[in-house]
Amino acid sequence: MNLNHQVEKKLKTSRQRNLILCVIRSTHCHPTADWIFERARKDMPNISLGTIYRNLNLLRDEGKIQELRFGNSVSRYDGDLRSHYHVRCMECGEVVDVPHIVPLVSSQQVEELTGYRIHKHRLEFTGLCPDCLKRLDNIE
Repeated sequence: MNLNHQVEKKLKTSRQRNLILCVIRSTHCHPTADWIFERARKDMPNISLGTIYRNLNLLRDEGKIQELRFGNSVSRYDGDLRSHYHVRCMECGEVVDVPHIVPLVSSQQVEELTGYRIHKHRLEFTGLCPDCLKRLDNIE
C-alpha cells in the first residue's frame, strides 16, 4: 500500500466520521445506528452500516458522543455531552431529554456514603410518551 493510498483512506474515514458526528449533533431524537445510516447515505451514498457502527464506537470512545443503552433494546446516540437526564417510552422506544433538573443527591454525597469515586451517573425515567398515550386511549 503506497503512502497516497494510506492518506486517501485516512481522509475518507475522517470525512465519514465527521459526517456521522454532524448527523448526530443535528438532531435531538437520540438516533439509532440505522437512523444515522439512512441520514448519512443522503450525503455519502456509498457509506456502509458497518462503517457507521465502527465510527460510532470510535466517537463514543473518543468522548465525542454518548451511547445510550437501555437493557436489550437498540443503542441510541446523543451528541449532547452535558450532564442531563432522559425519559424513554416503554411502548415505542422514543428517548427525549428531560429539561435540566437539579438532582436530589449529589455525586459527592454518593461518594461519602459508599466510598466509591464517582465519575458520572445516569438517571433514566421510563413511561409512555404523549403519542403512545393517545394511541392507547383510542384503543380503549
